[in-house]
Amino acid sequence: MSKITTAIKNNQPSLFAIILPGILIAATGVGAGDLATASFAGSQLGLAILWAVIIGSVFKLVLTEGLARWQLVTGQSLLEGLAQKLGPIFAWLFLPYLLLWSFFVGSALMSACGVTLHALFPLFEDANQAKVVFGIGSSLLGLGLVLLGGFRLFEKLMAFSVAVMFAIVLMTAGLLWPGFDGVIQGLVMPSIPDADGKGIAWTIALIGGVGGTLTILCYGYWIREKNRDSVEHIRICRIDLATGYFLTAVFGLAMVIIGSQLDLSGKGAGLMVILANTLEQSLGETGRWLFLIGAFGAVFSSLFGVWQAVPYLFADIYRLFITRQIDVTTVDTQGWPYRGYLVALAIIPMLGLLMDFKQIQQFYGIIGAAFLPLLAITLLIMNSSQAQLGKYSNSWLSYISLSATIVFFAGMAWMKWSV
Repeated sequence: MSKITTAIKNNQPSLFAIILPGILIAATGVGAGDLATASFAGSQLGLAILWAVIIGSVFKLVLTEGLARWQLVTGQSLLEGLAQKLGPIFAWLFLPYLLLWSFFVGSALMSACGVTLHALFPLFEDANQAKVVFGIGSSLLGLGLVLLGGFRLFEKLMAFSVAVMFAIVLMTAGLLWPGFDGVIQGLVMPSIPDADGKGIAWTIALIGGVGGTLTILCYGYWIREKNRDSVEHIRICRIDLATGYFLTAVFGLAMVIIGSQLDLSGKGAGLMVILANTLEQSLGETGRWLFLIGAFGAVFSSLFGVWQAVPYLFADIYRLFITRQIDVTTVDTQGWPYRGYLVALAIIPMLGLLMDFKQIQQFYGIIGAAFLPLLAITLLIMNSSQAQLGKYSNSWLSYISLSATIVFFAGMAWMKWSV
């Protein structure tokens, strides 16, 4: 009898059920950030920037584990804990950032879907026009799926998308493999090429784009959907997060490798066409279509994930500071705060489709990266409370990891603005 069968008979979750929230993290974080930003960064900076993918994945693993640990021990989401400690000032600080992030990330995801669909279905002569039309269509499709399908449809489609996109993108990286020497050097010898003064900005964008940023907070809502609500679930969360961020790192490395083998300088909405045409030389028309299907699986699953998850955050802010329902711990996905923000998220960022594709991807990564040191500072403070977390408060390893996140981004900011 298999281990999974035994687990089911004993009323224990299967391995897939354990790692599913981690897969949702990977599928939501792996999209426009990894596919487009990593491709551009790889093209601009080459294999020298591979280390940044590992750094980004490790930082986000540490941050998400800290968030989950807080929630499982205290019974509060991180937003609930901050609302209790800071009061209304927290809403005034967090809400403007949420709105700004939503606009740029929403625009980046629509743009990425648009350029990928243009490569799949070249119905327009103008790539920018195709990006707008297909981007709007993708956003509306994602909106419809979230409204009609709920969490169950969401988790099934995301799991399928992960399987397709990882298999195809890894195969592509293998076909364009540059050799072990360059890859190993890029992993173990950190450096940032100048790239006409854009090296630091692209590095920050890559770290911000790989594996999600604000969507880290959504992990808490996903584990509530899976009924994880006590300290007994901490170990399960660590297993599924390690799985999710391992997949994220592998995917990000593959996309940097692919980008490093292509000339994408100055390319915008035609990015996916170039990637696909390059692959066609190795695998023919079938290989080209397979890559584009995998690419669309990556970017659309990310859009779908953001559309499903980020409205949780606004709905929680509304609940905590407008209706003041402190005793309620679940978000009503049928209520107007969740659904209203979902509709706004799917429509207002369409304005960003008029921006340059390459520029919107960089803005997306940098704005997302700005959130990471702030979250690290928050967890450094919140999870240090022995009174609330007891033996689950920050260990020395957590202190070092969270402090390293803060120091790293402070150093990157200083390097960026001092040049």
